[in-house]
Amino acid sequence: MTALSLETARRIVAAARAKARELGLKPLTVAVLDAGGDLLVLEREDGGSPMRPAVAIGKANGAVQMGVGSRALWKRAEEQPYFINAMNTLAGGSLVPVPGGVLIRDGGRVVGAVGITGDTSDNDEAAAVAGIAAVGLAADGG
Repeated sequence: MTALSLETARRIVAAARAKARELGLKPLTVAVLDAGGDLLVLEREDGGSPMRPAVAIGKANGAVQMGVGSRALWKRAEEQPYFINAMNTLAGGSLVPVPGGVLIRDGGRVVGAVGITGDTSDNDEAAAVAGIAAVGLAADGG
């Protein structure tokens, strides 16, 4: 794969939402960004609060822009809060350093990221990993 296609991004979202239903999660919002950080797909399930799209995009954006999953950013925020605050400023406020932002890798190369919000951060991350795995790509949550 040379780039993450719209069709693949849609399949990731569908699989992540299916995993959420299987696990009985709260309504999710799922964002898929390409390797350059551009939004390919955004879906907010019925019942998702209005701020959820910005959170999902922020989780995915932080991952793709920093090159690590948002779980790693969360750990870094605990250790170096000033650094993550500075990175969030540089990212225009669109860096959410909590689990749920997962890099999408193809043969080790980053081709995009998924950001999910709506349930616990761990459950958001599990749904993202399931969505990525369902299309035969590798998930890297950090």
